[in-house]
Order: sequence, then structure tokens, then C-alpha cells
Amino acid sequence: MTEATAADNVADTPLIPRDHLFGNPTRSGGQISPDGKWVSWMAPWEGVMNLFLAPAGDESDVRRMTSAKDRPIPSYSWAPDSQSLLYIQDKEGDENFLLYQVAATGGEEKCLTPFEDTRAQIIGGSETLRDKLLVGINNRDARFHDVHMLDLKTGELDLVFENTEWAGFEADDALTLRWAIHQNAAGGTDMHEIVDGVVEETPREVTGLDDALTTGMAGYTTDGSVLYWLDSRGRDTAALFAEDTASGERTLIASHDKADIGGTMRHPKTGVVQAWSATYLRTEHHPLDKDIGEALTWLRGKLEGDFGIQSRTDDDRRWLVWNDPLTGPVKSYLFDRDKGSLHEFYSTRPELVGAPLQPMHAVEITSRDGMVLPSYLTLPPQSDPQGKGSPEAPVPLVLVVHGGPWARDNYGFNSTHQWLANRGYGVLSVNFRGSTGFGKAFINAGNLEWSRKMHDDLLDAVNWAVEGGVAQADKVAMMGGSYGGYATLVGLAFTPELFACGVDIVGPSNLETLLETIPPYWEPMVKQFHERMGDPTTPEGLQFLKDISPLYRAKDITKPLLIGQGANDPRVKQAESDQIVDAMERDGVPVTYVLFPDEGHGFHRPENNIAFKAITENFLAACIGGRAEEVGDVLGVSTADIRNGAEHVKGLTKEIAA
Repeated sequence: MTEATAADNVADTPLIPRDHLFGNPTRSGGQISPDGKWVSWMAPWEGVMNLFLAPAGDESDVRRMTSAKDRPIPSYSWAPDSQSLLYIQDKEGDENFLLYQVAATGGEEKCLTPFEDTRAQIIGGSETLRDKLLVGINNRDARFHDVHMLDLKTGELDLVFENTEWAGFEADDALTLRWAIHQNAAGGTDMHEIVDGVVEETPREVTGLDDALTTGMAGYTTDGSVLYWLDSRGRDTAALFAEDTASGERTLIASHDKADIGGTMRHPKTGVVQAWSATYLRTEHHPLDKDIGEALTWLRGKLEGDFGIQSRTDDDRRWLVWNDPLTGPVKSYLFDRDKGSLHEFYSTRPELVGAPLQPMHAVEITSRDGMVLPSYLTLPPQSDPQGKGSPEAPVPLVLVVHGGPWARDNYGFNSTHQWLANRGYGVLSVNFRGSTGFGKAFINAGNLEWSRKMHDDLLDAVNWAVEGGVAQADKVAMMGGSYGGYATLVGLAFTPELFACGVDIVGPSNLETLLETIPPYWEPMVKQFHERMGDPTTPEGLQFLKDISPLYRAKDITKPLLIGQGANDPRVKQAESDQIVDAMERDGVPVTYVLFPDEGHGFHRPENNIAFKAITENFLAACIGGRAEEVGDVLGVSTADIRNGAEHVKGLTKEIAA
């Protein structure tokens, strides 16, 4: 009798089309203007995500505001004075983001930072100076952002501070620079006060490496009387403090024993903290203001799953609220606090309503040395009829590793989890040591542990899944982007017997060359990389980086590998993928390599993302037996360049020939 495959096990479940999960959403990024007169959102126009708005209360009067045709607009915001929309855009993934403006009443889009090879960043906005912003621009020296005052009415830029050494700044509501920040020799942070435009020689606040990622300023109140801090000094998790700027006295406002304070809800006019949140396994919201608490309680009674506030009016009477029902598409609602009404604004992906979406399970996995790893598991349909988070029989598993590594996985609707579960796989995402959000001890346990204890955590998670009857030991795949791509290469090169195959997306293969080619604007923070990854400026450090680089073990890779890369990636250069593909070819190791000439660090054009997903699911089907939607004609509408190994993916050779 033939053993049933993963594809067989989900054959009775409708297959969710790739483009329902990874194509353009119907709408996303909804906001309400500060004055409450407009609602805005992103939606596709000619296949590309653009900005739209409508008068609040008459959402049928839709107006398209932008005309992006090549790349989706990645993010936008309302100008503080509600007179215009501001958005950023780069060129073909180079991450040289420039700042653009379009008036709310319509008209021509205008670039506010019209410079070549420049990355602009917003340093400060104001409640009282609503037609101005502080922006950082690195057009003079790519390493450092000079601070300019931007007049949103005229577009005029006035130099405020010429920057020759600082990694960042903090400003108050008067758009006065108050702090300059840079790294110190220990890899920590020195924070210098700025008085009358002059940086004090001696730092007022200092952290070592241990607190560098969990301590920093969280902004002033509008009147400047309070400076908020997220601070882990003298403790493990980052707590929220309020500093009286006149006396210097600090008061502890909130803390969490397992997670860093992750965010605050501030009054739109005063800037006073009204609520805070922290995320361990799931996000918890804690109100400090009675009225805010009542509003959150009311919303919790109306909405299933998780929710949060994505935009508020100046008078704080109307909110735009997102709602993640967990097994349905995310929705946005307009909440009128005075009327006590909740009006559905849009569903991000209405085509997923009624689709066989699977619940995500939050689990704690213990590593071999006793660290608790907050993790998330999604199981294929029909495998867990009781919904207890454990299949009736082991299933093929895809271990999806997050990037960063100084980032984290979260609970909630996840397109990748839903896609892979629908194809017949269990999906496991692990917050390995080095991940952020769980206190400084958890982050710093990953220092100098790339390919070592950080990899052991992933192996321990796989072992947990196998021993617990979740995963089939011989059918575990590994997949991830950026650091997750590196981790995948490590998995296949350092522990090739444990994984059936791997999918590396923009992952570095050689940490020495990675550090040699970081973007110039990362140079002020390079000490962090040296202290946490390895220091190439010493012979011992350079050898260490080579020892933990998969490139030098490419000949040990024996299992199928798929690599995706953007040609314009400024963080992980194309050479990182080219190097390991060349090494594998020299050693006669099969590899499939897909290059996108118009992408950077990840695949942001939907047609490219869907094309790579098509290749990936057919690759995984051949390796661990799940089902796959046929490649079809998606390659033809993408820019995918199959550099190597088309013959290793079902349907790929045929599609290329066509």
C-alpha cells in the first residue's frame, strides 16, 4: 500500500490560489487625516499599489492621488497639517528612498528631496509647527544624514545641522534638535544633549552593548515637560519611563516581565502616553487613561481576534482600527467614539472570505540550554480536527526563519503560513536567541552565535516537532529571507543530514564580504555588527567570520537548494548569492538560482513575488511531497531570470521554453 503524501492529505481541501495570498490587496494602509476630513488608503492602479482618498463620510467619492507604475508605494503618511500626503519611493529596490508629496486637493506629485543616490528620512514632526518637518538627507556624505527644516508649503529645505559623525537625532515638538546619538567603542550608545545647536562634548546617557538594542528615547510630550524612555538598564526587559525634563527625575510607567514594551498610544495633541502594549506570545494592550480603556474594552467586545489602532484624528474622537480575525482577511473599521459606531472601511483580501484558512498556535519550545523560544505553528487542514495544535499523524514541515536577525516573528494572519499549510505542510516559525522583543538577555545570547547557538535553537525546534509527533523527520524543509536565508544556507551546509531541502531568499553566504559591502549609511552603526557577528578588522575575527560562513562549506550541501536574489539589493549584494552558486557548480552540487533584475532586498513587485512563490511551491512539492499550483504563465509577467537549475523544479523548464 502506497503511503499517502502531503498532497493526498489535503486533496479534499480547496487550493487557495497564490495571487489571493500574495497579489495586491484590494486595499491596505488606511488612515484618517488629522483634521478628520479625509480617509486615505493604498490600492492597485494598473497593477501597482497607489494612494487614494475620499472625503470622510462620503467614501464613494474616490480620488486617485498618485500614478506609480513600476514599483508599489511602500508607505505613506498624512502631513501634520492635513493638507497633503507624504510618501517614500526608491528605484528598483535600491533603498535610496526619496520623500514625495501630493496635495489632498489633488495636483502634481512633487519630490521634496530631489537628489541622486540619496536616502531621506524623517527626523521629527510637530503638533504646533504643522507645516514643517525635520528631515535627514545624506546627499553630501552618504554615511551621514544632514538635518534640514522642510517647509511643506513651499518645499524649501534649510540646513539645520551638518552631520559628520552622528547615527541619529531626537527633536522636540518645536522641531529643535535635543539629542545626538552615536555608537561608542563598546558597541553601545552614547547620547549627547544638544544645547543651542551645539552638541555637548560629554554624553549624558550611555549604554553598553547589552542595552544598545533595548534602550532609547521614545519622544517628548508636546510641551516638552516630559521625555519618555524605553530603558533596559538595570533590568532585563525594556520598561517605559517618564523623565521630568525640568528636574531630571524619572518615573516608571510600565514594564512586562517577559517582553519589552513594544509601543505606546499617545494623545494626538498633548503627546501624553495613554496606553502601552507588549508582545510575548500575543500582543497585550494596557490602558493608562480611563476613557481609552473603555474604548478598547468596547472594541474588544465587538471584534473577534486581534485589533489595534492605526490612525486617529486630532480631537481623538474618530479612529481607524485594524482587525485580524486570525482565520480571515484583515479588515479596517472606522470607529466613532461619540456615536459608539463601528463601520467597516475595507477588507484587505475579500477573496479569502470563506477560504480554508488555518489557526496559528503560539507555543513555547525549550532549547537544549534551557532558553524558552516563543514560536508559532500552523498545521495543514484536516490534520488536527480537534484544533489542539498537534496533528493526528506527523506531517512534512517547513521551518520558516525570520530575517534580521534583530527582529521577531509574531502571532496573527500570516500569508506564508497559510500558503504552505494549504499545500499540505506544517509551518513553524521560531524566535531564536538574538530575536528582539523578549529582553536584552535573549538578544545578547545571540552575540557571536551565528551558525552556532542560534542555529542550535532552530535544530532544537525541529527536534521538538519531530519528537512531539508534529513533523516527519525526513521531510523537514528550511526557508527564510535575509538572515533567514543565511540560516537556511547554514542548515544545508552545516547540518545537511537534517533537512530535506532549503529555500534561501536574499541570504548572505559570506559574512566577510557582507560586512565589506554594507550600505554607507550603516557605517555609523558598524560596531554593532562587529560585536554581534564577528570583527573582520582582527585576524581572529576574520577567521571566525569565515568559519561561520556557508560559502566555505558549499561542497557539504547535498540536498536541493533554491536561491532567490534581487540584483539591486543594497544590504545583501547579488555577489552573496553568485558566490555560493558558483561554488556549488564547481563542486557539482545542484542548485536552482532565480535573479530578479528590478528587485532589491526582497521581492516587492507582486508579479515577481508570485513568480518566486510559484517556483518555491513546485520545488517543495518535489522535495517533501505537498501539492502545488502549476507554475503556469507567472514567469512571463515577471522579470525572473532563471540562472541555474530550472530542471530541478517541475514545470519550470517547460515554462522557460514557452
